[in-house]
Amino acid sequence: MAKRPKRSNEQTEPRRTAEKYSVEHYKQKIMAFLLKSGKKPLSQKDLEAKCRSQRGRSRNFETALLEMTEQGRVVRMERGFCLTESLGGFRAKITRLQQTFGFAEREEDCASIFVPGKYLMGAMPGDLVLMQEIKSRSGDPEGRVLRVLVEADARITGVLGEEDGERFLVPDTMARCRIPLSKNGFCGGRAGDKVLAELSYRGKRHADHRVRILTVFGSCDNAANCAAAMLAVSGIPTEFPDAVLQEADKLEHAGVQAADFANRLDLRDQIIFTIDGAESKDLDDAISIERRDNGYRLGVHIADVSHYVKGNNALDKEALNRGTSVYYADQVIPMLPKALSNGICSLNPDEDRLAFSAIMDLDADGALCSYEFHKTVIRSRVKGIYSEINTIFDGTAAAEILEKYKDVTPALMIMKELAEKRIQLRESRGVPEIETTESKILMNEDGLCVDVLPRTRGFSEQLIEEFMLLANESAARTAKHRAIPFVYRVHEAPSPEKIDNLEEVLTKMNVEHPVFRDVRPVHFATILREARKQNNPLLPVLNLTILRAMSKAKYAPEAIGHFGLALEDYAHFTSPIRRYSDLAIHRILTDVVAGYSPDWFETRYAAFVVNASAKATSTEIRAMKAENDCEACYKAEYMAAHIGEDFDGIISSVTDFGFYVTLENTVEGLVHIHSLPVGEYMYDGVMSLSERFGSKSFTLAQKVRVRCVRTDVNSGNIDFALVEEE
Repeated sequence: MAKRPKRSNEQTEPRRTAEKYSVEHYKQKIMAFLLKSGKKPLSQKDLEAKCRSQRGRSRNFETALLEMTEQGRVVRMERGFCLTESLGGFRAKITRLQQTFGFAEREEDCASIFVPGKYLMGAMPGDLVLMQEIKSRSGDPEGRVLRVLVEADARITGVLGEEDGERFLVPDTMARCRIPLSKNGFCGGRAGDKVLAELSYRGKRHADHRVRILTVFGSCDNAANCAAAMLAVSGIPTEFPDAVLQEADKLEHAGVQAADFANRLDLRDQIIFTIDGAESKDLDDAISIERRDNGYRLGVHIADVSHYVKGNNALDKEALNRGTSVYYADQVIPMLPKALSNGICSLNPDEDRLAFSAIMDLDADGALCSYEFHKTVIRSRVKGIYSEINTIFDGTAAAEILEKYKDVTPALMIMKELAEKRIQLRESRGVPEIETTESKILMNEDGLCVDVLPRTRGFSEQLIEEFMLLANESAARTAKHRAIPFVYRVHEAPSPEKIDNLEEVLTKMNVEHPVFRDVRPVHFATILREARKQNNPLLPVLNLTILRAMSKAKYAPEAIGHFGLALEDYAHFTSPIRRYSDLAIHRILTDVVAGYSPDWFETRYAAFVVNASAKATSTEIRAMKAENDCEACYKAEYMAAHIGEDFDGIISSVTDFGFYVTLENTVEGLVHIHSLPVGEYMYDGVMSLSERFGSKSFTLAQKVRVRCVRTDVNSGNIDFALVEEE
């Protein structure tokens, strides 16, 4: 007779008694006993003994303790468990890591927390962690990671290394420690290659992690390889899914049909044209103007992308995921496939195009009087180029330029007149005119950076900016007046902490400023205007200092105003080819033009604008970081050919470990404190690094001569050394 098989775990698991209490009951018990224990940890055995009222193990107790730990309400210490609140704990997200430290953002108030490397507990960017505040050495909030609650997608970039036959990863972020490759974690490449890897095992320290190589990009001394790796780790997609490409190709192949003109204003007989950079291929805005007896009628005509990209189709979902086009060096990663962005949606000259037009009436002083929106069909007369139109404005245009623009020159002159008035109104409104210089990266045929230049800006660029601001403000006013859900562009006033720091810097710079009890845009505008009048040599640094004091602009479903533009209502309407925020409000304004009832907007768009605002903000931040990081690599690649050469520059920021110098070509590098003449240097915490027992001092805005001594294309870092006067 066959023996009855033993039950699973019959000999290893003690017999359980029926559960008397629920999981919630045990949670309350755990909370009570740990609250009484305070900061003194209770072991699991002691805690269970206090909570249990029956013999044998309790599965519900174990479940309760596990859930409370995972939720961050309870933290496991070396000697047992404590309530998070007893330890002063809080939830936060790790935002970025450097070689010896990191930063987290507190969940409750979004405050930035500095985390020394030894207290990171192996946490990675994006991880949701439980933290505890620790004594600060700088005055800014500092903390330690108690526990990783939710692990993020742990993909990292770095450089592949090899020593004594053992391969390892030197990560770009985290501590610059070697992370061994896991078994079967190598997929090719050689020492010095830039790679993308993922964590295959997590330890309690970064050095204890193990990685698996996913992609090899090539030498880390090549900026294009480093940029490709940065884009990959940022999650920015560089290829479109086949379904998206097919949908876009189908739309382009169909072209603009006569049937598309139904219920549209036909403006093809008007003088309408675009003005963009010479390299631009995605032309999403065109302009027109009429002089009227009492002022001007300005038309801003935007590519009607929402006609082609319908809500929740494959194109729309991909655009939402990308959020924005990404521009770096000579590359563009478009939000929409080229069949749309450079094709059927682009307002190319001499081609019928569908547009969404803001028609605005302004008085003789340039003040906005009224506005309305229409679906239109237009035909651009010419592809205007900023640099060419600037020569028309300053009277230096060559004959071929005058010939190219002869049909639109009268309109250009009226536009110039109106733009000058709009700029005066902006100044009277108290808008801070913060001047920053962007970089222009020049590449050769091999994709190497061969020059870096400051990007110049003429009056035609200002003209387009003013007209786009008008259209954007009109869109926001329309939504606010109708009280419909919308995606606004908002910019909050600077935080009290940033204002306190700004006051300290301005005082030490001996710059007159108001007492910022109720900070307003005009305060910043006045400081900058006076500096320009006095030709203050600190002006470049003043621009950066005030810019750093500003909050970050973002998208939101509430119209809370735009501090930097001194406007109550503002939105992004003018670039739907390259920004999802603009596409989102085009979709809403399409229904406004169609005459839908107020109830429809609440039902259709209330949840949509919340999601679109959050997604547009996060993807914008992602794109800006990637663009800046890529640009730094290309600048380092350029400077690698100039090691040993001397340059004139200005001290743009000062730290306790040295100071940064910006060259006339916009390249920035670090003069490390260890490279300075022998002596002990003290940092004043704001703007100066001075010898303790000497007369040498290095201060914001000071002109210096430096020598390029080292570049690291992989990190984008450039090191300068001070060239002492003979």
